[in-house]
Amino acid sequence: MLVITRRADDATRWDAELVMSFELRSKSRLRTSTTGGEDVGLFLEAGRPLRHGEVLQAEDGRRVRVTAAPEALLQVRCGSEVELCRAAYHLGNRHVHLEVGDGWLRLLDDEVLAQMLRQMGAEVERLASPFQPEHGAYGGGHHHSHGKDAAFQYAPRLHQFANGG
Repeated sequence: MLVITRRADDATRWDAELVMSFELRSKSRLRTSTTGGEDVGLFLEAGRPLRHGEVLQAEDGRRVRVTAAPEALLQVRCGSEVELCRAAYHLGNRHVHLEVGDGWLRLLDDEVLAQMLRQMGAEVERLASPFQPEHGAYGGGHHHSHGKDAAFQYAPRLHQFANGG
């Protein structure tokens, strides 16, 4: 079995490939197999989903490229930027993973959410495509914390003004 415990620093070369859904790319412990059929055990740090194109380093020195598998998705478009922001707000309020593009949102296919979006006036199209959602402001795992130990991926801008304004 190919044992993988870390992410590679360089993604320019690889020896094998893993094709994985978003759900599988979100797991830190997983038994799967390469496209060539070799068994793989993933033992990675929790809280950071694997990204399409990322390369992992196996214990034996081989490198494995991650490829996002096509999945059943909904693509959402709206008549205006405000309507698209409203759709994103309502999906985010339900903690739905979203991929954000130029004038569209993508989410995993869900009939209840599709109906909600159509009732809001959005155009909803079903498609099969790799899913690459946003990581989120607090670090990108399946869970998040609003506590004092939350790790931001960017410097917060609140409270950085000299005179409080």
